[in-house]
Amino acid sequence: MAKRDYYEVLGVSRDATDEEIKRAYRKLALELHPDRNPGNKEAEERFKEVTEAYEVLSNSEKRAMYDRFGHAGSSGPFSGAEGFGGFGFGTTFSDVFNDIFFDFFGGASSRNRPEQGEDLLYRIDISFLEAAKGTEKEIKVEKRVVCETCKGDGVKPGTKPIICGTCGGSGTVRYQQGFFSIGRTCSSCRGTGRVIKEHCPDCKGSGAKFIYKSIKINIPAGVDSGNRLRLSGEGNHGLRGGRPGDLYVEINVKKHDFFTRKNNDIICEVPISFVMAALGSEIEVPTIDGKTKIKIPEGTQNGAVFKIKGKGFPYIHSNKKGDQLVYIKVEVPTHLNSKQKQLLQEFDRISNGKNNPTTSNFFEKIKSFLSGD
Repeated sequence: MAKRDYYEVLGVSRDATDEEIKRAYRKLALELHPDRNPGNKEAEERFKEVTEAYEVLSNSEKRAMYDRFGHAGSSGPFSGAEGFGGFGFGTTFSDVFNDIFFDFFGGASSRNRPEQGEDLLYRIDISFLEAAKGTEKEIKVEKRVVCETCKGDGVKPGTKPIICGTCGGSGTVRYQQGFFSIGRTCSSCRGTGRVIKEHCPDCKGSGAKFIYKSIKINIPAGVDSGNRLRLSGEGNHGLRGGRPGDLYVEINVKKHDFFTRKNNDIICEVPISFVMAALGSEIEVPTIDGKTKIKIPEGTQNGAVFKIKGKGFPYIHSNKKGDQLVYIKVEVPTHLNSKQKQLLQEFDRISNGKNNPTTSNFFEKIKSFLSGD
């Protein structure tokens, strides 16, 4: 049966990079490995096929010969090597193969390698004014730290672990499968290469403890809901000397009674009477810095917006600030008594539409439309 094209076998294009070829092989090799497919002859043959393809395409010289001469160039007289038939893997291929399958089967080196601690997430509620002004908070976070009693070894002070008798301290038990020597993580020591006879009484041999730690955080002015602050190294401590993770503090800004936020501007809706709107007035409005006065000119319409410069949210780590926008809501009076109604009717009679040009023009257009003019 004719051999398939190596690029087709790995499912990559002919201009694939070395990293793309390695990634494709890793995926297929882990999927087809005999250990995951016991008794499956088809998977075993496919495994051999993808390994052969990778052995050629991962070697720049063999790949060049294959690209020029096809299968004859990779295993025939042009190859300059013994070819894949004798499984004479070069150093590069062996290193890559070991790297791939060490992840799959585990081993002492991967088990004993320093492992970075996990990141932690803490959510905190703050008030609208705290978000605008900035604040300092103290939080309590549950986190993993190195056990002080055993210094992270998991061993009772004054004792030492012993070398694992099953794997001889390597952390790996090797066995032969076909043409490969495969390493499995030692079940006796779980890949550490040592066995603890007397565990630390404080951490029960884990080398770590969980504690609640109080941490002060500075929340800068201008933060918004969903913003996260990163505190480097305040996450869980790493294992076997690995660096600690980070702590992320996620902000949630609580709603205010009359302020809302739009980007870095503060929105405040202020109701006024129709008399104040008609005659003009001076009103007092709240800001994040206290009260201030603004002038309402006569004839102010419902929905008018007045800007108070620089009274909005600050831009984080900047001197620039947003504005406060005051939205005017003209309130129409209700529950009028007869005297009030009479006075309004008299006002409407003597104004004859001159004081409400927009309304008058609208109804004139309606009349014209209905009459067909």
